[in-house]
Amino acid sequence: MPWPAQPEADAIGSASAPLCPRSNLLSLPRSFFQRPAPAVAHDLIGTLLLVSGVGGIVVEAEAYDHHDPASHSYRGPTARNAAMFGPAGHAYVYRSHGLHWCFDIVCGEKPLGSAVLVRALEPVRGLDLMRQRRGVADPRLLCAGPGRLTQALGITGALDGKPLDQPPFLISAGQAPPDVVSGPRIGLTRGGDTPWRFGWAGSAFLSRPFRP
Repeated sequence: MPWPAQPEADAIGSASAPLCPRSNLLSLPRSFFQRPAPAVAHDLIGTLLLVSGVGGIVVEAEAYDHHDPASHSYRGPTARNAAMFGPAGHAYVYRSHGLHWCFDIVCGEKPLGSAVLVRALEPVRGLDLMRQRRGVADPRLLCAGPGRLTQALGITGALDGKPLDQPPFLISAGQAPPDVVSGPRIGLTRGGDTPWRFGWAGSAFLSRPFRP
């Protein structure tokens, strides 16, 4: 497991060491996000993402660059994507197809419109609340996919543009996974072959398995 799970009813996985108390967790510095989107997406795998104390281990993320035809920023800033052109280490939250919220992390050395979509978590904290929000019991279905993830963590458009090193967010370093795999991003009509989807190899909590 990428991060030790709590020895409580809402813990999952085989690790036996307890999670560090939230007060002992340190947010990743903004310099972590002031890098190219693919590097940030790769290194996010294995980190701990919490929103108001609820969350888990990032096991899947996708990178989007301002030169990328699949990116919301490709044609420049708009009212909807304004947060993408803000400082690195801030949230970009938007509705996908008018149905569910998606949570991205703004990144890059300059505010040019690069971001990383967090696609899936391995839930480790606040599972009871996640189950209430999602209406499902299986932990594998709580945060496997962008819409499920935001529903489970209570992320809405009210958090768009908020800094990730301040409450309610906390993104903390975890343990490096034994293997990070990459492949084409999911559900794109343009730029779908770019291998900027990254994930924890063999995780049961991915939104979709990686193809060999």
